[in-house]
Amino acid sequence: MLVLVAPGQGAQTPGFLTPWLELPGAEDRLRAWSAAIDLDLVHYGTNADADEIRDTAVAQPLLVAAALLSARQLFPDTADMAREVGATAGHSVGELAATALAGVLSDEAALELVRARGLAMAEAAGITATGMSALLGGDPDTTVAHLEKLGLTPANVNGAGQIVAAGTLDQLAALEADKPEGVRRVVALKVAGAFHTHHMAPAVEKLEVATGSLVVADPAVPYISNRDGRAVSTGAEIVTRLVGQVANPVRWDLCMETFQERGATALIELCPGGTLTGLAKRALPGVKTLALKTPDDLDAARTLIAEHSSTAE
Repeated sequence: MLVLVAPGQGAQTPGFLTPWLELPGAEDRLRAWSAAIDLDLVHYGTNADADEIRDTAVAQPLLVAAALLSARQLFPDTADMAREVGATAGHSVGELAATALAGVLSDEAALELVRARGLAMAEAAGITATGMSALLGGDPDTTVAHLEKLGLTPANVNGAGQIVAAGTLDQLAALEADKPEGVRRVVALKVAGAFHTHHMAPAVEKLEVATGSLVVADPAVPYISNRDGRAVSTGAEIVTRLVGQVANPVRWDLCMETFQERGATALIELCPGGTLTGLAKRALPGVKTLALKTPDDLDAARTLIAEHSSTAE
């Protein structure tokens, strides 16, 4: 059983889309999406520097566009995706890409929604100086209790020994000085706010308005939600969860448990891949993984699809 996943904010690097735009039709597609959301995705994916693409309002649409661009290279026909992919999910903003992969929203609607999401979350992040840091190692229960003592939120529970803390910059500085027992490292993430915490509450209200006119379908590919790792069967509930998720923790650990329970044998992480495959290698032993970083990875991904898709013999 093949799982297709999309990474979240922080996975972007300067110029990461440059080789993808050399593929036939890729630049035209990205320019059309750019026009639809009034954001120059070509510039930000090729020429922008690290600070420019760290901006939440830029990073989020850019990551969703990258995931969709790479997915459409693997599955030009959406009907093939419905037949061959056993489940799809996205980490944080990657969920917006997953909604399009599952057939819940069109690519354009997912990008319009993520554009609204990025702007709303950037505005919410501007109210207070906040951020996020990954903690490597340690016991999850001990770590969560320590974070709560410091006033921080375990915003991403990623499994494989990784939890991401979110809160004010002062609270994160206190965490650096006072790590939980067993935690080896605290790594500041390339994000501009405390996402998936109460600091994002103002963004929830704006997203509720933005989703009001969406054309939504039920998923054609099983969709696994960040909120609790459950497969969600209706498009309406998926959209409701997308709205609330910006202010609630990501439970990627539970998503991976669901992949395992559903019999996953392979996992492909869409561009810019690497983070989620790293987690899967530790948490899902025996599951083959592949990260799409450049078009050079496409042939290997197609081989993996042929071997592990729902139609493979």
